[in-house]
This record gives sequence, C-alpha cells and structure tokens, in this order.
Amino acid sequence: MRVTREHFQAEAAVIATMKPGQPESDPVIQWPRAGNWDYRFIDQFIRTRQANIPADTILAPIKRYGRPWGAIALRRTSRPFEPGTWRWLHRASALASEALASIDRERMIDVRDRLDKKIMEQLRPKDLFYQILDGLRSLTGYDHSSTLLFREGDDAAFTIVAEQIAWTKGKSRRIGQKLNSTDDVERIVQRGEVLGFERIDDTWRERRWLPLHQLAELLDYNREPGLERESAMLVAPIASKGGVFGLLKIASRHAGSFGRYEADLVERFRSQATIAILNSQRTEFLHTRLVEAEKKHAMADLARGVAHDVNNALGSVVPIVQAMREEASNGQIEPEVFVTDLKQIETSLLTCRRIFGGMLSFARSGHRTTGVADLHAAVAATLTIMRDGLERRGIVLNLDIPTSLPLLAGGQSDVEQVLLNLITNARDAMPSGGRLRIGATRSDGLVEVVVTDTGEGIPQELLSRVQEPFFTTRSAGNGLGLSIVRSILWEMNGRMELESEPGQGTSVKLLIPAAPTEAAR
Repeated sequence: MRVTREHFQAEAAVIATMKPGQPESDPVIQWPRAGNWDYRFIDQFIRTRQANIPADTILAPIKRYGRPWGAIALRRTSRPFEPGTWRWLHRASALASEALASIDRERMIDVRDRLDKKIMEQLRPKDLFYQILDGLRSLTGYDHSSTLLFREGDDAAFTIVAEQIAWTKGKSRRIGQKLNSTDDVERIVQRGEVLGFERIDDTWRERRWLPLHQLAELLDYNREPGLERESAMLVAPIASKGGVFGLLKIASRHAGSFGRYEADLVERFRSQATIAILNSQRTEFLHTRLVEAEKKHAMADLARGVAHDVNNALGSVVPIVQAMREEASNGQIEPEVFVTDLKQIETSLLTCRRIFGGMLSFARSGHRTTGVADLHAAVAATLTIMRDGLERRGIVLNLDIPTSLPLLAGGQSDVEQVLLNLITNARDAMPSGGRLRIGATRSDGLVEVVVTDTGEGIPQELLSRVQEPFFTTRSAGNGLGLSIVRSILWEMNGRMELESEPGQGTSVKLLIPAAPTEAAR
C-alpha cells in the first residue's frame, strides 16, 4: 500500500477486507491512521464491484481464494487523479492478489509437509485425526467445526471419531455419536466427489443446486438450542478399495464461506488423509494383534505357573476321598472327622475354582475396551490368578492402594494386562523369594501406580533397552512384556518410569490419567 500510495501521490489510502457473513469491511491497514473513510461504498464495491465512488477516490479489487476478498482505495483531494489511473491501480491490486495466492500455496505446502512428518512419527490414530483437522483449519479458516466420521465393517452408520470446534473452546460432546445413513446418502457418497452445501432459508442446497441435500441434512446435527448452526459445509468421502469408510466435513457459520478454492484444498488433503488414516488403522490393527499375542503368551506362562498350585490342591484331595470311601465301605464313618475332611476338600476345590475362574475371566477380557478402569478390581483380578504362585515362591505381597482413588482413563482389560506383565516380571526376578509391593497415590489429575520388587535388578547398561520390542534377558522370554506396557500406557496418555539396580530390585512407576468425572459416573 505504501508503494502504491507514493506512486500515485495519494493523500490517503486504505486496504479493507470482508469475510463471509461480515456486514462491514474491516480495514487491514490505512494511512494516515486517523484517516476518515466512508466504508459504505467500499463495502458495496467489494460485494458487487458497483458503488457510488467519490470523485476524489479510486478503488481496485483484491482477490483471494478465487473470489472477491478486499479492496485498495486511494484518495487525493488536492487535484484529480489522471485519466486511466484506475487501470494502473488494478494492475497493482492484481499483483497483490497474485502475491496472496503465492503465500497461500506456500502455506499449503508447509501444512502438508508438517502432516507428512506427523505421519512418519506414527502418531496414534486420535492424534493423527486432529492433526488433519487442524491443518485444514489453518488453510480454510473455517469458523464452525471440522469432523471425521468412520464406519466399521458392515455397519451403515457413520460414527464421529474426531471433531474440532472453532466457535467454542469446549471439547466436542459428540465423539462416538452414530449417524444412520440411508440409501439416498449412500448413492451420494459413493460418487466420491467433494460436495459443497449452503443452508438457505433453513434448507440445505448443494452448491450446484443438485438434489444432494440429504447428505447435508444427515451431517447437520447441531440443532439443539444454544448450539451454533452451520450455514456452509464441505463434505469429502474417504474411500479405500473396499468402498467408502468415512467422511471428512468442514463447516462454517456463514453462507458463501467456501468456494472452489476450499473444495480443491479438501480434495488435495483427502488423498493424503486417506493414506494416513489407512496406515494408522493398519498399525493399530497390528498393535492389537501384538497385544493379543502377548496376552496368549502370558496365559500360557500363567498356566505353567499355576499347574503346580492346582496339582497340590487336587493332590491333597485324592487321599482324603480314598480314605472317606474306605471308611464308608467299612461303616466306620466318624461325623467329626467326616466334616473336617469335607472342609479340606472344599478348600482345595475352591482354590482350583478361583485360579481357573481368574484365568477364564482374564481370557474373556481380551477385547480392549475404552472408557474407565477400576484399579482395585484390576489388582484383585490379577492376584486371583497369581497369588498362589507368589506365595509358593516365598514372595511376600504388600498392597497399599487407597479406597479413595479415582477411576482410571482407560480400558479395564488394558490395566489388567499391564499389571499382569509387571507382576510376572517381578515374580520371575525373585526365584528364591522376596517382597513385592503394589502401591498407588493420586497426584494432579494422575494416578501413580508403583510396582516394586526386591529381585535381581537390571544392569544399568541394559536399563535403556528393556522397553524395546523383542529385547529380553530371559531365555524363555519373548521381549514384549514391557514394550506392551509402554504401548498401552501411551494410548491412555500415560507414561512409565523405570528404576533398577542389580541386587537391589526394580521399581516401575506408572502415571495414568484419572477418568473425567462425567466418564466415571
């Protein structure tokens, strides 16, 4: 603006822009700062290119995103502008429009590069989803929301898996909400096109005025009182070889916010987002299979460990039953002795039942659920299986878990898996007995769980490697235990800290977020 003002020897200048839904233009910069401008004719010029322009003023449009975006105005009261000056001003404004387009292209490349780096970092799916939505926000400037919706298998409904809200600082309350698709919606999304919609007189219409509004009506779920309504949206189906498995939606509060430029941006990012999402889902699937494999290995290890306890329990029952049968055959039953023998049989059978019941319960909890987890219940379920084996090895157990602890933000089976791995490691580190302590405290929204043993310990040169997949110091180990623990904690937004010294034992500290109050209820 400075160069243009000086070239045309203007006494005042202003550059103003107008956003969709904005009633008046907004001066980006003006000279002098106290310049007295009537923005009504500037507003009209930006909207329609026709305005009652004062004789001492010339204007030129500035385009951005392929549509009118603003204007530059010059004013000179000392003498009139020379004939044809407005043409030169238009050339200057065209250069400004080209510069803005170049800036936007560079920004798009930068956002895509940042997203590529995030993909290479192998973010967990949830984080990757929000990186995609945040990148689209920085490029399109949507002022309502953006949403990712997926469906699994043969389920026709689309489920909201990520939503970024621009008009409020609050978190989305719709994660997990299902939107039931219809045959009409399926025919629309199977076309695979990026579609734009605008709400006019409370009726959704497709930008090309084709009868595709059923899709917009399905995604227009902010209808409750007090919620900001969308007036424009872009919707891009996300597909793989198996067909459409998701939708990407960005929404604005004002009609006219999106055009061909934004649709092209979404189209460019859709292919990148599709590849990123598919890779992330494959990684998640492989990780789940790895956890299940480790769980089966743990179950086999447990089976070997409890076999001795079960044999002891059943071995004490057999001679008692044989003696009772002999006494019954000879008519020599003594009631008091008979009752004592039955109690001993009952104790042994209950021990077997508890061990097998715990293993069966643990095996059935293999589906990795999300939500909240009870630490007390997880400890109890794990020790149901392992307590006899610990006692048989001479390991003294010390529990210090307050009853006032909050629930954990994670799956119940995941917490049980973590405890099983850590307690198994502690048991194996104390073949000749020792002490095992499991304690927990609450601190700043986190639950701190500490599992400490007095076992063999880990050499310092190996301490940094024990969390690596497939690294193990045990001849019969598979090296996945601590790696799985770390991975599960990562998904729960938690972390693990490990301290150990040879001959002194090992302490594993888990820092797990507490479940939000609403989720806990």
